[in-house]
Amino acid sequence: MEENLKQQHSIIAKIALFGPESTGKTTLAKQLASHFQTVWAPEFARDYLQQKWDNTKQICEPEDLMPIAVGQTRLENEALLTANHYLFCDTCLLVTKVFSEIYYNFCDPVLEKAARKHKYDLFFLTDVDVPWEKDDLRDAPENRESALAVFRQALIDYDKPYITLSGDADTRLQKAIKIIEDLEKAKSMGFNAHDFVQIYKKGISLDHINSHLDIFRHGIAKAILVRPATKNDGILKLDENQFHEFSDYFDSKKEDLKLLKFVPASGAASRMFKFLNEFLNEFDIENETINSYINKKNLSHLTVFLTGVDKFPFYDTIDTILRELHPDFKQWESDMKHYHFIKLLLDSEYFNFSNKPKAILPFHKYETHTATPIEEHLNESALYASAKGTSNLHFTISDIHQSQFEKIIENEIRKVEDKTQTKINISFSFQNPSTDTIAVSHDNVPFRNEMGKLVFRPAGHGALIDNLNQMDADVIFIKNIDNVIQNHIEIITLYKKALAGILLQLQQRVFEILRQIESQKLQEENINATIEFVEKELNIEIIEDFSKYTIENKILYIKDILNRPIRVCGMVKNEGEPGGGPFWVRDVKGHLSLQIIETSQVDLNNPYQAKILKEATHFNPVDLVCAIKDFKGKRFDLNDFVDHESGFIVDKNKNGKDIKAYELPGLWNGAMAKWITVFVEVPLITFNPVKTVNDLLKPAHQPQ
Repeated sequence: MEENLKQQHSIIAKIALFGPESTGKTTLAKQLASHFQTVWAPEFARDYLQQKWDNTKQICEPEDLMPIAVGQTRLENEALLTANHYLFCDTCLLVTKVFSEIYYNFCDPVLEKAARKHKYDLFFLTDVDVPWEKDDLRDAPENRESALAVFRQALIDYDKPYITLSGDADTRLQKAIKIIEDLEKAKSMGFNAHDFVQIYKKGISLDHINSHLDIFRHGIAKAILVRPATKNDGILKLDENQFHEFSDYFDSKKEDLKLLKFVPASGAASRMFKFLNEFLNEFDIENETINSYINKKNLSHLTVFLTGVDKFPFYDTIDTILRELHPDFKQWESDMKHYHFIKLLLDSEYFNFSNKPKAILPFHKYETHTATPIEEHLNESALYASAKGTSNLHFTISDIHQSQFEKIIENEIRKVEDKTQTKINISFSFQNPSTDTIAVSHDNVPFRNEMGKLVFRPAGHGALIDNLNQMDADVIFIKNIDNVIQNHIEIITLYKKALAGILLQLQQRVFEILRQIESQKLQEENINATIEFVEKELNIEIIEDFSKYTIENKILYIKDILNRPIRVCGMVKNEGEPGGGPFWVRDVKGHLSLQIIETSQVDLNNPYQAKILKEATHFNPVDLVCAIKDFKGKRFDLNDFVDHESGFIVDKNKNGKDIKAYELPGLWNGAMAKWITVFVEVPLITFNPVKTVNDLLKPAHQPQ
């Protein structure tokens, strides 16, 4: 019997249609065979059981299952002989196995073994969202969802590569055709069917994977720095009165606008406490003192932490718990107190600070309470991102942390709303899994985990351009979750509103030009003034041959360089902080533009490039105000303005094994490379990030 259940080996790709009765398997098999000009293997059980019904009026019985399995195997093997590249199987032995267990709570071991061994390049699980059609053999129109769940579980238990097909017949057909074509493409790239299904279910384009693999193989071209952007050479320098004027201008326009504050907030606090984790792992409390450990390791940051420990906003809470846990606490030496304080701070069973998002940690201590960055962003949102008594605040977060965000917001939002007389609408989004990038080994081969699955990694903050692309607002304020301040929030408000005022004035002028072009009213005599505006106020270099263009081509060129999203970026004076800075950069086509460049994008082995990098006078504090709609009020597709040739290759570790990962062009780097960009110098007080826990000891994060 086992011999009669063997599949014939073949280079033909076999696709199995799999699912409960009356879910469109036969229809789809015929359609696919017709489209791909090949044959399909029909369901043997249908003719077999119909003949039995016609002859005896009896339905399927347990003893029919093995003849059905043998007949199905024979039909499939015979169809292989005439198949053209593909064979579409209306059913398979795994369907017979599932029906056997559903109806009889039993499956013949020989049938079960054959069903397990039969291989198909892909299974299409047909959904139950199509009408059930009655005939002589179908008898289960109810509980279709539970039947589908049983079929799905069988595919999972037997580790079969499957994709669910839903929708009407035409929708399923078109979807299936695309999937099959993509499967072939994946195979040509060296991936197997399981890899393809993993990629498909993450929603990642094969073209993206292919381009990312090319990047690993060939590397990423370094940025070509021409010179640093400086005051009056790429960075606008304003006096205090001008900032107030732009702020007032924003206030005069904002009531007719939809405003949004967009806060990347998924960052974990692990780096904040890195040196404390290292201390716990290395320090031997039985055999050395903390002072000797600090001297041995030359750890000034640990000295700073311990010296100011009672000034941290979380000190009182942890100290109280520590005393409750250890009744003899008062008799301890200072080293023992400090050691156990740090241990409790990071202990996964207690505070676990290094494994939490920065957003939910206590940052600031007030007379009545301690405040998290979430609360501070609520305050900021109400003060400068509000119009008509309403503010919209959006956090990009990890989905596993949403409940923690919501709990803090629920506790704090009413207080902020009452104080500011502003209604704050909160929304969240998660980094789209389709923006994840494939990891590779150091020989650039796709890396697999211990289960043989491909490894994908989040693509860095550059992936958030996809989140930003979903926003609907006229003006969007972007600021990192950890860049908040305890004091002088009114100063922050002034400069944020001033940046927005600059944005609106520039946008108004850009829109006037684009409307003139649209109405064919931009005259040749106006072009020189337009070009002067573009060069001097928007810092856009005009192509060298522009003067030789016809009037029509000049207008088309102007429209192309102006019909783009706009960003106005605050820049602070460089005081040695790590991160990106403003530079004049030349791209591969020779075009000069203002860009925010990270150190890792620069060829430090090139003395000339290293010199330019060192000459930078300003730093990017991630303080952006953006406009993402065109002059007709339609949102741009922000993906059209990404420099896909940039990005970062980073070294990571996966379960003790070194891997390489690709991070997408940064949100304010390559992801906005083709935006209209204006840099404005803002005071250092606007930049107060918390990169390590010791930053909370700085004046901006301490009560006055």
